[in-house]
Amino acid sequence: MIKVILHWVAQPNRVKHPSKNKKERLKPLFFLEWIRPAIIYFPEYGRKPERNLSMAKKYFGTDGIRGKVGEYPITADFMLKLGWAAGKVFSNEDGGFVLVGKDTRISGYMFESALEAGLSAAGVDTRMLGPMPTPGIAYLTRTLRAKAGIVISASHNPFYDNGIKFFSVNGTKLPDELEHQIEDYLDAAMTTVDSARLGKVKRITDAAGRYIEFCKASIPPQIDFKRMRIVVDCANGATYHIAPHVFSEIGAEVETLGTEPDGLNINDHCGATKPEALAAKVLASRADVGIALDGDGDRLIMVDHKGEIVDGDELVYIIAKSRLEEGRLCGAVVGTLMSNLGMEHALNEIGIKLLRANVGDRYVMELLMGNNSILGGEGSGHIICLDKTTTGDGIVAALQILAEMRRTGKSLHDLKSGMKKYPQVLINVRVDKKVEINRNDAIKAAVASVEKELGNRGRVLLRASGTEPLVRVMVEGVDHDDVTKYAQQLAEAVKNAIVS
Repeated sequence: MIKVILHWVAQPNRVKHPSKNKKERLKPLFFLEWIRPAIIYFPEYGRKPERNLSMAKKYFGTDGIRGKVGEYPITADFMLKLGWAAGKVFSNEDGGFVLVGKDTRISGYMFESALEAGLSAAGVDTRMLGPMPTPGIAYLTRTLRAKAGIVISASHNPFYDNGIKFFSVNGTKLPDELEHQIEDYLDAAMTTVDSARLGKVKRITDAAGRYIEFCKASIPPQIDFKRMRIVVDCANGATYHIAPHVFSEIGAEVETLGTEPDGLNINDHCGATKPEALAAKVLASRADVGIALDGDGDRLIMVDHKGEIVDGDELVYIIAKSRLEEGRLCGAVVGTLMSNLGMEHALNEIGIKLLRANVGDRYVMELLMGNNSILGGEGSGHIICLDKTTTGDGIVAALQILAEMRRTGKSLHDLKSGMKKYPQVLINVRVDKKVEINRNDAIKAAVASVEKELGNRGRVLLRASGTEPLVRVMVEGVDHDDVTKYAQQLAEAVKNAIVS
């Protein structure tokens, strides 16, 4: 039996059953030239009876499974069971294998061994990648025709956190259907196949080289980057052995930061979440541009030659304008509820519509697919170029910016000048219990008061983080002092709601 998972914007979990016509059931994957699946078909993998996909997931969040190492479910025994559960879902009679890659945090050694053991117990072969950026694992999953790719990473989080996320054979995030299937097996008793059917493991030794060549191929080979001086900060993460090679092999002069991982220093005052050291290095080296990646390589923040930090919203604007001028922009640009109002206004001025998704690259991707669009991203630096790859990729996004600098002969500072950012203040309020933001009268009253003061000169957004125990309070407006004051008022209202 074949199931069809349709990507609906308003109803992303809705499942349609295919026709019983054999030709329709065997219809191949449909991709546009940028390898964006309009309709994705997934085999049933011999799963158990149907479950309601609208039900909340027990383990999977908006970006896989994530938490503090040693605290359930980020434990060795859970990862063993997770490997087995995933193996049961992805196993069938056709053979094949599952890829496993990781970032550089110390717990990755423990979890890759546990996942490997669980997959083997389910009778599934494993191919180990070692340290590899998340988008690199997505790319290799697709091009090596793996059954799935497993990423061991907590992205931009500190070393003491870790997590797991999956990619489908298409190099995209798993649909809800398969995540529900994995959860079904996580709650079942673990069994082991006969010894003759145990999964085997091999290491892919040329994974880094394959991904380096893919990244370089995302821009035209005739562009000359000689005498362009770049500082690259790899956050002591998964790009440490890849990004410097990519940028030096296209001809740029490269200096590096954050390329000495020790298992504990990933994202530690470096990379996309802390670009200040990069900014100082760019100024000291008189570089043309700085590139900051995060621990797993799916975020990008840049620094111009004046030492000014250029965030994801500004980078999306630059790429969108470039695609428009070259006649290669398809559909609207997709941002999030947190995207700066200045980006929306700047895009509108050049005739580009901005659509806002919920925060998280998963939701950006859903809106991109649902609207036949190719470009989206977040201010945090997740940038998705579906005309180049299937997921957010910091290195690929950086190459698009460098190519535009060369195409126009402009500096990054000049390219970003077409967008004026509105002051935006974000306060993270740590919570130890669930707060119903939309149902708390005190919070609702505080929000209404601030919105009345701002009028049409700004906006307010409160949301619970999908990956951390935080409530994010964002206020945006024309005047920075007013925005700061209102953000503090709302943060205090959330704190009071927690203790009351």
